[in-house]
Amino acid sequence: MGSTTPLKTVLRAFEVVEILEERQGARPSEVASALDVTRATAHDYLVSLAEVGYVTREDGYYDIGYRFLETGNRKKYRNWLFHASSHTLHELYEETGERVVLGIEEEGDWVLIHIESDRENVGLSPYSGRRTPLHTHAAGKVILAELPDDRRAKILEDGALAASTERSITDPAELRRELDQIVEDGYAVDWEEHDSDTGYAACPIVIDGMVRGSVAVVGPASRFRREEYREYLVGELRAAAETIRIERTHLLEHD
Repeated sequence: MGSTTPLKTVLRAFEVVEILEERQGARPSEVASALDVTRATAHDYLVSLAEVGYVTREDGYYDIGYRFLETGNRKKYRNWLFHASSHTLHELYEETGERVVLGIEEEGDWVLIHIESDRENVGLSPYSGRRTPLHTHAAGKVILAELPDDRRAKILEDGALAASTERSITDPAELRRELDQIVEDGYAVDWEEHDSDTGYAACPIVIDGMVRGSVAVVGPASRFRREEYREYLVGELRAAAETIRIERTHLLEHD
C-alpha cells in the first residue's frame, strides 16, 4: 500500500459485509456486538450499504445482496482467460468425466474462475470466486512454481504455510524443492493435500513467457493414486493448456 493510509470507514464497511456473510444475515444489534461499536454506528453502516445495493434489508434484518454476484460475474465474463478457455474446459470435462477447473493467482491465493462439472451435482462443487492458498493443491502450485523469483519468494515469506489437511506441505524448503520439480516437469499432481479423498492434476497456462493461470482436473484421490491414470490426465491437461494458449493468440488477432 506504500504511504497511503487506508480509510477506516471503508475497512469497517467490509468488516460489516464479512459479518453478514458469515452469519448469513444479522440485525444491527448483532453487528454492533461483533464489531464492539454502538448500535447506531452499526445501523449507519448497514443503511449505507443497503443504499448502494450491496446489502438487503427486510424487517430490520440485513444480509448481503446479489449485487456482489452481479459484480463478480461481470468481472469473470470480461476475463480473456475465461473466454479463451471455456470451450476447451468443456471438452476436457467431456473427455475425462472429472471436474475441470480454471484458476488464476491473486494476492497470493488461487482464485477459481470457472468450473465444468456434472450439472446435477453442481451444488456439491466449489464455486467461482473461491479462494485457496496456492501451496495447498496442484492447481495453485503450478502457478506458484512459474512466478518470477521475487514474487514467489514474497508469497512464501509473507507468513506461515497453513495446512488444509495433514498431507499439506507446510515446510518452505520442502515446498521449494517440489516447485523446482514442477518447473522441470511442467505439471503437478497431488492427492489429499487440500481436501480429504480429493486429488488434483494441473498444468500452468503460460503465454508470452508469463504464467497466466492454471487448468486442473479434480477427482477422487483413489483414482489419482494410479500412475497410469495420472499420466493420462497430464497428457490431456498439457493439450488443453496448449489449446488455450493458441486460442488466446486467435482472440488477440481479432481484437
